[in-house]
Amino acid sequence: MKIPPEITYRNVEKTNAIAALVNEKIAKLEHVCNYINSCHIAIEKTHDRPRSGSPYRVRIDITVPPGHEIVAESNPGESNQYDPLDAVIRDAFNAARQQLIKLNQRQHESDRSQSHEQAQETTALVTKLFRDQGYGFLKTLDGQEIYFHRNSVLHDGFERLEIGTGVHFALEQGEEGPQASTVKIVDKPGVRAGKSDQTLIEPPLDWRK
Repeated sequence: MKIPPEITYRNVEKTNAIAALVNEKIAKLEHVCNYINSCHIAIEKTHDRPRSGSPYRVRIDITVPPGHEIVAESNPGESNQYDPLDAVIRDAFNAARQQLIKLNQRQHESDRSQSHEQAQETTALVTKLFRDQGYGFLKTLDGQEIYFHRNSVLHDGFERLEIGTGVHFALEQGEEGPQASTVKIVDKPGVRAGKSDQTLIEPPLDWRK
């Protein structure tokens, strides 16, 4: 945690048992998300003799980069029994933990989606074509040679490929090593894609080798 947790007690005696419980629960939150920016915990007694529910309330405010805020609160007011303070603390932390888990899942899904999109933006040139066998090889602009199969070319475009055709592709691990998938024809070297103002695809100096 970038900032040490801030714990506030209001009308509640801070005992060693309660402090140990809070620290244990904070550690579990950090286990779920190890890049929490800050965590503020307010533990208070709101009523001395409530008619129902618990006299305690626990609120947890957490910030997670880039700009997420999580708020979890436990204030049992409808139950017929007095919930002890440790139970209210556990409820609040459980609620915060569930929110952190969901946030983690959303962020990981977003990261995977961005990685996939970036992979599809990899640019290469067709350097070898074996039409009868239905495969060929691409060379990326950093000189890496990648195998591709005709079934990986989008829109049945394999027959339209020529030596030097510019493509975008995603890299995946095949049975015999890295190979290109979702190969999309862009243009020929030095020719703009369609009529747009996209940057020219410049072939590497040794792209024919």
